[in-house]
Amino acid sequence: MKILIINAGSSSQKSCLYDLTNNYLPEHSIEPIWEANIDWTVARDQGILTVKANGTRKNHYINYDYPCQGISQMLNTLIQGKTRVIKNFSDINIVGHRVVHGGTDYSEATLITPDVKAAIARLIPLAPTHNPSHIKAIQAIEQILENVPQVAVFDTAFHCHIPLKSAAYPIPYKWLEKGIRRYGFHGISHKYCAEKVSQILNKPLTSLKLITCHLGNGCSLTAIKNGISIDTTMGFTPLEGLMMGTRSGSIDPAILIHLIRKYNFTANQLNTMLNKESGFQGVSGISADLRSIIQAVNEGNSRAQLAFDMYIHRLRLHLGAMLGSLGGLDTLVFTAGVGENSAIVREKTCEAFGFIGLKLDPNKNNNSPVNTDIADDDSTVRILVIHTEENWAIAQECWKIFNQISLP
Repeated sequence: MKILIINAGSSSQKSCLYDLTNNYLPEHSIEPIWEANIDWTVARDQGILTVKANGTRKNHYINYDYPCQGISQMLNTLIQGKTRVIKNFSDINIVGHRVVHGGTDYSEATLITPDVKAAIARLIPLAPTHNPSHIKAIQAIEQILENVPQVAVFDTAFHCHIPLKSAAYPIPYKWLEKGIRRYGFHGISHKYCAEKVSQILNKPLTSLKLITCHLGNGCSLTAIKNGISIDTTMGFTPLEGLMMGTRSGSIDPAILIHLIRKYNFTANQLNTMLNKESGFQGVSGISADLRSIIQAVNEGNSRAQLAFDMYIHRLRLHLGAMLGSLGGLDTLVFTAGVGENSAIVREKTCEAFGFIGLKLDPNKNNNSPVNTDIADDDSTVRILVIHTEENWAIAQECWKIFNQISLP
């Protein structure tokens, strides 16, 4: 069976195609037979489509004339030219979408129906840069691949069981009733990593206390107990919690009141500042990319040093909070671009937690670890670096749903 994955973002469109058998789902991930990415940041109303398949890589310039234009051109590479991997679109059995916000209505992957589409649209105010893109992608697939089932895999779903004492904000209760609460994000990645820990350690997930650190341009931590998310750092939006590439993370809310009163900031200006001009970018004035920050630190740049020190401090701070929620820790997990590739971030983070018996092995940490334990042999807490594979996690959910709906 052919499973198409669509990961629609605010400025990009990532997709891949998996080829699986109907009666067997591999325990470990497999490579997609086709991958494509549209980057819309290149120029106004134009993007670059990059496609990899059959051992070749092709770039195309595409124009954005209407919502399904980019997806249509992207999907045509599945059936045309050197990147052709299927005869026609009818070979595709099911399509899976990563959807950032599903609210509290969806705790698992869900077959997309008109009601599901309406729910995604209704949640646009809570995810204004992502949910509109998801709706457009779903509508485009409906036009291009008629009658092919589509599945929504929600980033918020894994966090649906967080207890109310963690999910609710200490503001008047009426706002909780109106949906202002902590939802959590990166759930697909956190869930995948938790399951991967169970495989690597050969221990049942229900016996483990985990903290998963998804550290990329966006960052979040999740405390996982018995396979269930019980606390996480992102909240009502993906802005809460850790310091990130361009996002501030948690700050004193009175700062916003002060900026409005003293400097006449508008809601849009505050949103831009907190989401696009803060974090590494805002503090350093150099870049949102950790690699550039570290290079500047090595060159003696004091603002880059401050940005790095703040990042590590806040990471440790929130790790302590997750540790308190769990009441103990069996395994600490690092994943995503920074978590998987930055030995110095892992080293500096772990330094603060020797008091709980957590001890990093420097040689293992510096040896580009992937899906392996980098803790010292006498560490009482295991430390794993896991390559997160959200697309594969979505494909697994699609495989399960397709086999359910195909049963006689």
